[in-house]
Amino acid sequence: MTRTVAVGLDGSPESRAAAEWAAREAELLEQPLKLLHVWEPVPTPMAQAPLLGPETQQHWTEQIPREAAEGLRLRHPGLDVSTEQVSGRPADVLVGAANDAELLVLGSRALGGIGGFMVGSVGLSVVAHAERPVVLVRAGEQAADEHEADPVGIPSAATPFRPVVLGLDITSPDDDLIAFAFAAAARRGTSLRVVHGWNPPYYCDTYGVTTDLGLREELARQESTALTEVLRPWREKFPAVDVSEQSPYGTPGAHLVDASSEACLVVVGRRTRRGPLGTRIGSVTHTVLHHSTAPVAVVPHD
Repeated sequence: MTRTVAVGLDGSPESRAAAEWAAREAELLEQPLKLLHVWEPVPTPMAQAPLLGPETQQHWTEQIPREAAEGLRLRHPGLDVSTEQVSGRPADVLVGAANDAELLVLGSRALGGIGGFMVGSVGLSVVAHAERPVVLVRAGEQAADEHEADPVGIPSAATPFRPVVLGLDITSPDDDLIAFAFAAAARRGTSLRVVHGWNPPYYCDTYGVTTDLGLREELARQESTALTEVLRPWREKFPAVDVSEQSPYGTPGAHLVDASSEACLVVVGRRTRRGPLGTRIGSVTHTVLHHSTAPVAVVPHD
């Protein structure tokens, strides 16, 4: 079965931005695009009201994906665009759609006047439970935002893509996460910037790592060497991808948020193991989701 790039669509500005991003990604992947419109049935007393009758509901739910699909076909000629309407709890429906897709794209409101996302409960639930990659796109995100500035300082779709940024924990690197980031960079013909933020083990504080610059430099060299070894086989698999490595000292999430300002896509992971309190997104991924200024791809892995 051919997988699709799926996108959750509700007519909001953020979902329209997600649909445009998903269309561009579907073209890069050479896969069909599916627009998924989920609506929750209103309670029976409300559904019987004159303005909320069955005809009104049907017209509204059909109009959103139909108009979006027509616009995308005009802007992306040759792209296979389909629509699907599903009634149910949005988070559950979208998780199911993600598991059947190559990836799922969702919109997220931008924080007013400040870089970053405002991720709602539905988006967080989908990210936490989906078995396939989920991409979050801010309202207002445009194709030019993914590209380098031209000689006069204006980003343009005619200029090269900005780098893809990968956040990587080298204590337990996962092949699915690394492969996703390398493939994303290769499709775009751009570089991959791998960021491994680290903090010393708690017992190192006994030896003054926070004040002993020599000790910190030695630990930094060890982290950098380990990162190089993790990436060595991937450089061989993707020789056309220019890879830069960074192992900065400090909070990993903060370093990735800083890197997002110059990225076309930030790729982070989420462990699929369930803890005693249920599924968790993880503190680094949670930070990136809420504060990245570039689209964020969350890749589930063991």
